[in-house]
Amino acid sequence: MVAKLFDRDTLLDLTVNIIPLVILAFFIVAYVFMSPFDTNPLTTAVQFGLLAVPFALLAVLTYISGRAIVVSEQHVDQYLPGQASMENAEPVEKAPKNIEDNTDTTADVEFESTSSEQEVDASAETKSDSNAN
Repeated sequence: MVAKLFDRDTLLDLTVNIIPLVILAFFIVAYVFMSPFDTNPLTTAVQFGLLAVPFALLAVLTYISGRAIVVSEQHVDQYLPGQASMENAEPVEKAPKNIEDNTDTTADVEFESTSSEQEVDASAETKSDSNAN
């Protein structure tokens, strides 16, 4: 799974998270080997907390983002760069028709119910307008 997850395209998409991870890792290593500030335990704990906690959270976010990118690429047709919005573009890879996913479909249901409610409201307004005439 890791080999599929971090392919070249996914790494390119995650570069915006990987660069800050490298910067935070540099400062964590730099502060471990040389201490430019006093060695008060509270100050040192706060200093490493302000570096390590964002590093850990960003690492988790990057992993979740990578998984989301891979899953989204498996559920849609793949086009050549710049051709996804063209009218007669042929996909390079087609998405499988019967994909078993564990995603929550309540957003689609809400969208459908909202649009049907709007249609009912619009038809009710049309009827009331025709009754008023």
